[in-house]
Amino acid sequence: MNKLYTLLQKIKENPVIYIDKPSITCLRSFLSGYIDSLIELGFTTIGSCGMEGFQEWIQERAKTNVSRSWAGIILSCSGSERAAFNRFFEEFEQFLKQKDDSKIQKIEDISRFSEEMSFPRFDIYNEIPSNIKKRPGMYLGSNSITRLDMLLRGYSLARREVGVPPTEPEKEFEGFQSWVEEKYGINSGQSWSKIILFYSVDEHEALQKFFELFEEYLNRNKSLEIDENGG
Repeated sequence: MNKLYTLLQKIKENPVIYIDKPSITCLRSFLSGYIDSLIELGFTTIGSCGMEGFQEWIQERAKTNVSRSWAGIILSCSGSERAAFNRFFEEFEQFLKQKDDSKIQKIEDISRFSEEMSFPRFDIYNEIPSNIKKRPGMYLGSNSITRLDMLLRGYSLARREVGVPPTEPEKEFEGFQSWVEEKYGINSGQSWSKIILFYSVDEHEALQKFFELFEEYLNRNKSLEIDENGG
């Protein structure tokens, strides 16, 4: 069975586990990270990721040539994030039914890949303080801390599914959650993105604040390493 389709069914049944809430915007960012990660690792391609043709199909269904993502189009026709989230699954099922079976390409079975295979050196966690900070729109579509969170979740899930061990930058990022909680004196179980967003005016300000906090977090870790090595 197509891995992406299986994942989508799990998200449909319990969106809170994966994307916090039934939101088409969160879903799109999460899937973007998930699919991009598999493409970078060589487990699939743009033409066989499971959603190829869906953008064009949605545009045709909506009778629009406006440059918007499939999520944006569905949202504009739905009225709310939750309604758009639910509608996505209806549209996607319809899309799969109408799609020529000969053109439905599936992600290869990941079990045949060994742990010894070499993986690309690209690591999205390395991109955070540099490229994503400089060009958030290219990676996220808009300046949104929630979209960044969803992108990273999808990216990391895909890597775990194919058995790629966490990189050092990814391991380092894992400590950011507890650091943010300590920074704000919060232990509510909320994600780092929700905590920062709560103390910000909007998504845009929260994203900028994230970059500041993340830089502070990285510098703190470097200082701790120096102290440990010096001791």
